[in-house]
Amino acid sequence: MVRHASELSIHLCNFSADAEPDWGPMFAFARAADAAGVDRLQVSDHIVFGEELDEYGKPEVGGTKGGTQPTGPDGAWLEPLTTISVVTGMTKRIRFRTQILLAALRRPAVLAKTAATLDVLSGGRLDLGVGVGWQRAEYDAAGLGFEGRGRLLEHSLDVCQTLWREQRASFRSPDLTFEAIHQAPKPTCPDGVPIWISGTLRGPTVARLAKYGPRWIPWGEDAANLKESLPRLKEALAKAGGDADNLQVSGSLPAVWKADGSMDIARTMDGVPALCEIGVTDFSCPIYARATDQAETEAALRAIVDAFRTATGRR
Repeated sequence: MVRHASELSIHLCNFSADAEPDWGPMFAFARAADAAGVDRLQVSDHIVFGEELDEYGKPEVGGTKGGTQPTGPDGAWLEPLTTISVVTGMTKRIRFRTQILLAALRRPAVLAKTAATLDVLSGGRLDLGVGVGWQRAEYDAAGLGFEGRGRLLEHSLDVCQTLWREQRASFRSPDLTFEAIHQAPKPTCPDGVPIWISGTLRGPTVARLAKYGPRWIPWGEDAANLKESLPRLKEALAKAGGDADNLQVSGSLPAVWKADGSMDIARTMDGVPALCEIGVTDFSCPIYARATDQAETEAALRAIVDAFRTATGRR
């Protein structure tokens, strides 16, 4: 079994309820996180919104029970790959992951080119977290069928990996056929940009993890109960022929909050070793923040990073 170093991720707030927000604090937060030693910034994705936002709280359509969207339909949401392309230019070492990219809404060959370009120019700092989403309106706006979104996601990933891995690429499916196609530059990793699969513990999720790489972003009830879902996932992945021994898993940092709304860092880190023990490798810090004072934010994040590394034995 491969022992992955525990990593700390934080959401970059690339959205706002304001119609015309100031994105300067987002940039300042990214620079502060980079300097403080945070391992990864996560960037959200929405192309459009319909007006049925309550569906985000419905697991039956892909939402999460009790979940609510942080903005209304007219909130400003920056496209994640474009955002990452800008922010990588003002940071040095921190990685980025889309969380969660609705990959099926992009033309596959263009997505492959965009991701490879961003990966190369950032020095290999890009991960693609992908999923099918919960909102029919986004598929309607793209002219795609909502019911077939799982198949569309897999088609997009198949095309991307083919173009990333093959010098003289060929592909054949009911939706797309091409022969002797060349696309360069290739991503920095020979297998292509690392793909993280988001989803609940279902057959399609397991099959995707086996096919596209053992990196799981749990969703819904499975994310809330990793002690039970993670062993089941490992067993199912092994049976599906996937690399269960090399599995990477994203889980929420078990944050404990003080009365004033700040994080109780010591008590938060008390819960980290148990999650490491069951196989969580990437800890998502549950804050969506912007920096009004970059130096102040860097100091606050450094305290979290230092405590996290002590709790996970990275020092």
